[in-house]
Amino acid sequence: MSGEISYADFEKVDIRVGTIVEAVPFPEARKPAIKVKIDFGPEIGIKKSSAQITVHYTPESLVGRQIGPFRSEVLTLGFADANGDIVLAAVERPVPNGEKMC
Repeated sequence: MSGEISYADFEKVDIRVGTIVEAVPFPEARKPAIKVKIDFGPEIGIKKSSAQITVHYTPESLVGRQIGPFRSEVLTLGFADANGDIVLAAVERPVPNGEKMC
């Protein structure tokens, strides 16, 4: 485990929720990945990301999910399962797109 940070340090990290509005295969990626567009609401808009989540998800299963040559504009958060495959971090109940984690 890495060292603990203060709450002030945590506040510097801008983690927000968004809804995936588009997801397509990314065959030209070095590792299997999916390109996604995520709606973060009117203040931030739609951002692009590439996520190596092909084991647990298909592009079709991602559209509408709230959760981040192609350049990611945001980091899509997830956790590795026992096999090292990524499971998306997700919210339990719907919240407004662009809402900041607190």
